[in-house]
Amino acid sequence: MNIEENEGRIFLDDVVPDKSKRILTGDRPTGNMHIGQYFGSLLSRVDLQDKFDTYILIADVQALTDNFNNPAKVRKNVEEILLDQLSVGIDPNKVTFFVQSMISEIPELTIYYSNLVTMARLERNPTIKTEIAAKKELFGESVTYGFIGYPVSQTADITAFKGEIVPVGEDQLPLIEQAREIVRKFNSIYGEGVLKEPVAVISKNSRIRGLDGGVKMGKSLGNALYLVDTPDIVKEKVMLAKTDPARIKKDDPGHPDVCAVYYYHNLFTDKEECKNICAECKAGKRGCVACKKQLIDSINRSLDPIRAKRSYYESRPDEVKEILLAGTDKARMTAKETLREVKKAMMLDY
Repeated sequence: MNIEENEGRIFLDDVVPDKSKRILTGDRPTGNMHIGQYFGSLLSRVDLQDKFDTYILIADVQALTDNFNNPAKVRKNVEEILLDQLSVGIDPNKVTFFVQSMISEIPELTIYYSNLVTMARLERNPTIKTEIAAKKELFGESVTYGFIGYPVSQTADITAFKGEIVPVGEDQLPLIEQAREIVRKFNSIYGEGVLKEPVAVISKNSRIRGLDGGVKMGKSLGNALYLVDTPDIVKEKVMLAKTDPARIKKDDPGHPDVCAVYYYHNLFTDKEECKNICAECKAGKRGCVACKKQLIDSINRSLDPIRAKRSYYESRPDEVKEILLAGTDKARMTAKETLREVKKAMMLDY
């Protein structure tokens, strides 16, 4: 598929494996990872680690843009984010994990790129506008420079490590398009081919509904099921999950298509069994409580291997620390080379 003809975006299923190409992806360490991220991103990473040169950024600096008043939260979750990813099968021998704040080349690149984008353009970014509106309580009427400028630092994240492919959800597409604009502007001024335009790769499961039936699961929405949730917590959350609001009695015909519990059965339960669940619900032969209990069993069976692998790494803190330090050292070498090339193009190689 011709990427340029698709406006710098393609679907994950259309990407041709190539170990010479680098994927750059990452997460903000603001809390443990949830089921939405598991299906929307983490499973793809497990698959992609065998097909591409994969770099995974733990974006602690970016997390501080809206958690500047709670650095302890960010610090704690750097390791939590790593443990979540190791527990689902992302192999540290196949991917490079690294910490954003430990790469000093990123902020230097950010400064250079900030000359190539206007405040008006940043303010028009749909993702930024949406996120500012959602954070009125934090920012009030005056947004910080760090928050409104994070598309610039994200461009530095991508280009510092020569990321060519960037897996994102659809709501993040405007950020990648802004990165592409900055790269094009840089190359037009300082020399074509110095930086590569990143391509957004979209997972077809990039948005998973919340337990409350909401269109998106999110940490701040109170509707998330986390990879670290114990069997008892899973049970508690699923028993409170939203079902068909029109169904009053057990033998009332149900409408599975509007039921969050049935939605999750399609993620965790055998397909043939899902067909039975759907038919029984529509016929009024299956109660919501029984349906929830079956879902609890399905979810816990799926999470048990993840819990076991997480327990393995939690018992080996030195090994976990070494994964992060070794990956960061490797990533830093790539960033140093990129910065050298950028400064040479800008005639700053004194």
